[in-house]
Amino acid sequence: MNEAFQKDCLEILADKVKRGEMSRRRFTQLAAMLLAGAPLAFRAGGALAQEKQLVFVNWGGDAVTAYDKAYGQPFQQEAGVTVKQDGSGPTEGAITAQFKSGAPSWDIVDADPFSAITLGKQDMMEKIDYAVVDKGKMRPGFGWDYAASSYFFSYVIAYDSEKYGDNPPKSMADFFDVTTFPGKRSLYKWGSAMWEAALLGDGVAPEQLYPLDLKRAHDKIAAFKENVIAYWGGGSESQSLLLDGEASMALIWSTRASLIEQDSGGRIKFIWDQGLLSPGAMAVIKGNPGGRDTAMKFIASAQDPQKQLVMFDMLGQGPANPAADALIPEEKKRLNPVDPANMSKQIPLDMEWYAENYGPALDEYTKIISA
Repeated sequence: MNEAFQKDCLEILADKVKRGEMSRRRFTQLAAMLLAGAPLAFRAGGALAQEKQLVFVNWGGDAVTAYDKAYGQPFQQEAGVTVKQDGSGPTEGAITAQFKSGAPSWDIVDADPFSAITLGKQDMMEKIDYAVVDKGKMRPGFGWDYAASSYFFSYVIAYDSEKYGDNPPKSMADFFDVTTFPGKRSLYKWGSAMWEAALLGDGVAPEQLYPLDLKRAHDKIAAFKENVIAYWGGGSESQSLLLDGEASMALIWSTRASLIEQDSGGRIKFIWDQGLLSPGAMAVIKGNPGGRDTAMKFIASAQDPQKQLVMFDMLGQGPANPAADALIPEEKKRLNPVDPANMSKQIPLDMEWYAENYGPALDEYTKIISA
């Protein structure tokens, strides 16, 4: 789930340049510096090969700029360690290949927590050193053995307010109710959060969701298929389905929801009620070249609320450190998925469940929506 979401964040950041919200000159300068430095950093021998450094692997493109500004440059100033941004994408397969090579070139990865859990149990990831990384600076329940939460986003209901007037949807039950709320729907093609949404729509109480009853969820999704106009795979697709009027309601990423509201002049609205909260995290590959201790210090450094505020401003990511919530301007608090007022209405995805079940669950889901 993280790869598709991160790619969408990059697209949003590029849009900010187009909108004039970020200096193109500044963007170009940072990108040029990174691109120019990358080949030298990995050259065998030479002065730079001896330089103290970490390689932080994210999902590429404009995220390189955001992560460098928020975390990389500050850590270099604080610890004297250069942080090289690698945008090649830390998929589970790529992390596995790095570890199995016997000489990984990656240090820290922007990972789905459930992927880190899965690989950690196979002895491919370092355990997070919570004597260095402060659990007190994390939201309760979002620090795992092999991953430390670093941001949040949500899957939320977005809807066409002109079609529903004074009776907008208020829950997943309303999303799946096409009698009271007629119109086509759109769901996420990669399954994440769709099982939870289907079960909530079928009357399961939030506190009774896990372990997920996949048969019940898939039965609900299969029976609902005729009402689904499209299964979106990227944020721009979900945006166009709503803006063009093809879908009256969709389950989309919260980062996109705020943009759609803006681009539609307020016609497309969204709610946090029964939103499904998804965490991103930092994790460390076992045997990383920069050293476990330095990697843990970097993760601890990234817990700074001011640094996480940069990520909120640039990519729309909700901060992992609750101390950052108060730093967000009042008019933007409603866009923060983990603002207390918004978070209290939502249900977090269970990363331990995903670590055990995601692959087979996605296979079955894909069969249903493709049939």
